[in-house]
Amino acid sequence: MCRRGGGHPPYAWTVAIRVVLGEDNYLVREGLRQILAAVPDIEVEAECGDLDSLLAEVEARTPDVVLTDIRMPPTQTDEGIRVAARLRSTHPDVGIVVLSQYADPVYVLALLESGSDGRAYLLKERVHDRAELVAAIRAVDEGRSVIDPKIVEVLVAAKARGDRSPLAELTARELEVLGAIAEGRSNAAISDALVLTKRAVEKHINSIFLKLNLSHSQQANDVSPRVKATLLFLAETGEPVGGADTPGQTQVSAIARPDRHS
Repeated sequence: MCRRGGGHPPYAWTVAIRVVLGEDNYLVREGLRQILAAVPDIEVEAECGDLDSLLAEVEARTPDVVLTDIRMPPTQTDEGIRVAARLRSTHPDVGIVVLSQYADPVYVLALLESGSDGRAYLLKERVHDRAELVAAIRAVDEGRSVIDPKIVEVLVAAKARGDRSPLAELTARELEVLGAIAEGRSNAAISDALVLTKRAVEKHINSIFLKLNLSHSQQANDVSPRVKATLLFLAETGEPVGGADTPGQTQVSAIARPDRHS
């Protein structure tokens, strides 16, 4: 079930970011609409309360950005993550901002599994700060990515509980390779950048995954070792890739796409 917007804002010189909103809670949905209504370069074209209607509106309108709750009818589980994965294939240019009440890195890993560019994961408490919400929408519209800072805090805290950093096991060259993976470089691009053979890059990456205990799992819902390795690198080094528009936001670049060149 959706409510459609009233057309483009009366700013002839402004190219608005067209947004389709997915949120099953009416009060939250209305609050989001009102927050974004005050932003001249953002237009909410439709508001939907369930997965099927959200996908139908995306198909009909091809918006620039989808702003969606992580859980909606019909299953109230991970609809927002599934929307992001599906649109990566059907509408790869549509940015996705997932709003969630869960500060659990597992959800972020699932969101980034199909690629990090044009994806954002924000906790719902951020919607009270218009600047952070708007910055995330603009970031994914430009193909960038945003991770809620509390998620990064959870990752850092989890690693701090260990006796020593897993990255300490890596050689200097392996750290260079891991840093290149975090920048979204493919194996071929890493080979060119570090003046290594492709075979040497593969050996380094296999060694990194082994030392970080990130070998491929047989579980169907497991995520890419490249994604896990990159989030671990960001958590340990505190060096987000790309730079954030809003203080406290952490951004990453294409960490889940091993075939993407720099």
